[in-house]
Formats: sequence, structure tokens, C-alpha cells
Amino acid sequence: MSLYPRLDDLLELRHQAHTLGMSSHHLVNSTFTGLYASVFRGAGVNFEEVREYREGDDIRYMDWKVTARINEPHMKIFREERERSVVLCVDKGPHMAFGTRGTFKSVQAARAAALIGWAASRLNDRVGGLVFGDPAAGLQHFQPSRGRRALWQLLRTLTEPGAELDPSIDCLGGALRRATAGLPTGSLVFVIADLNRDAMGLERTLGDLGQRNSVVLIPIDDPADWEIPAMGYTTFMGTDGTLIEVDTDDPAARAAYHLAWEGRRALLQAITQRLGILLLPVRTDTEIHLSLIRALEQRARSRAV
Repeated sequence: MSLYPRLDDLLELRHQAHTLGMSSHHLVNSTFTGLYASVFRGAGVNFEEVREYREGDDIRYMDWKVTARINEPHMKIFREERERSVVLCVDKGPHMAFGTRGTFKSVQAARAAALIGWAASRLNDRVGGLVFGDPAAGLQHFQPSRGRRALWQLLRTLTEPGAELDPSIDCLGGALRRATAGLPTGSLVFVIADLNRDAMGLERTLGDLGQRNSVVLIPIDDPADWEIPAMGYTTFMGTDGTLIEVDTDDPAARAAYHLAWEGRRALLQAITQRLGILLLPVRTDTEIHLSLIRALEQRARSRAV
């Protein structure tokens, strides 16, 4: 497996972007846009018109008052705003150089950013981003702009090798504070990062960011985050360089490891629910396009209940 994605592969993802439904020029309840609109309903969506019901329309958008008045089914039609800022905040820290199945977290994060970025760019939304976590490069900011210049720069940055320095560095909080201070109000912010951490310290920063913007957290998960393979006595290095030997064949140790991960993820879920932030986990062992679609579908189903 390659530690960093190839730029050609990220460019190729533009051919799959339309199925995410991030459309600024197509009707929200059309084939490719209904799913996205049902998840991000109210974020940059304007009423367009009322028209007769057509086969395949989403009945959740039925205009019942007009339907009752003329005794024929009619739909409320919406269009997304013509222009908005989509900001991709992508983790490029040394801890992203991890992957046991499928690909590395760094590669899957870049693919997620590319897929979302192309979907927004092809429909004339302003796309920009922040790349954080590289100790040598520091925080790299790409101002949201029309066209594809900023997206190209961001994707190229994600393909470049990062510095192999202190793996304990954690720039997520600083990156989010920078995003809070510098983004246009009403931006759609995707935070694509390794979120296998204690998230309590992020709640205030995420809350500030979410007050003026729509925020989506995309944790990049590897199966080894929650389940250690049985490998006997194995030496691990902590983020501070400390070495620790673990008996991975010990059922109690493996159970404790899994419970610790569940606790961290439950805390993150509770925080996002309190703040009204969308959580869309992506796995390293699942094709990125399918992984995002399934996450959006699951969210859409939960909203419909």
C-alpha cells in the first residue's frame, strides 16, 4: 500500500462525484440530488416553485395545502443556493500514516476530500480547504474560490510526503479555530481526520465553528482502531515515543481495548448530537465512494424516522 495517494487517482474521482448529489443547479429531489438534500436540508436550500407530482418524487416534499385545494398531488421544489463555500479541513498528521486493511488513513482522507471537492466544484460552488498536521509545512490554507484552482492546490498538497517528526503533534484544535475565524458565514465545512481520540477538548471549538457554519465530521477509521489482531506479545510505540509491550492474545486486554474505543466514539457521537453536527465515519477497508454513499443513506434514514 502507498502511504500517499497519486494525484492522478484523486483527479479520476471527479467522474464519480455527481452521484453524491451535491448539486447547485439541479432540483433537490432529482435522482442525484435527493439524498444529499435530505441529509443537509435547510443548509443553503431555497424554495423554487410548486409543480405537479411526478413518479419518483420524494413524498416528504409534498405540498399538502395545494394538493388538498385542487385535489391533485403537487410538490414543493427547492434549489440549492447558486453559490456557497465548501471547505475541506484535512488531517495530514503523522498519525494518519496508519492502515492495516484496505489503505492508509492518509490515502482515504485524501480520497474523501477529492470526491467531495469535485462534487462541489463541478457545480460552481466555491471550494477551498485547510491541510493541517504536517509539522514541517504547518497549517496550509486554501481560500475558497470559484473554479478549481484551490481544489487542485489542496489535492496536490495531500499527495506530497509529510515530515517524519514528532508523531505526538496534534493540530486539529488549532485548525478548527483558524477555520472559525476565517470562513464566510454559512460555509459547509467538512473535517476529515483521525478522530480516534478523546474528543472532549474539541467540543467548545466545534461549537464555535458550528454557530455560523454547517459542519460535517468525517472520522477516518481503521478496523485496528477498535480490534487488535491476535499477534502474541507485540511492542507498540505511543505518541510520545514510549514503548509498551502488549499480549494481544489476552482476551481481557483485547476486550478492554475495544471498550476504550467504544467509549471514545460514544463521546464523539454525544458531542456531535448536542451541537447538531453531522458525523459520517469512513473506513479504510471500504471503497471511498460506497463508504460516503452508505453514510449519507444511513443519515437520511435516521432523519426520516
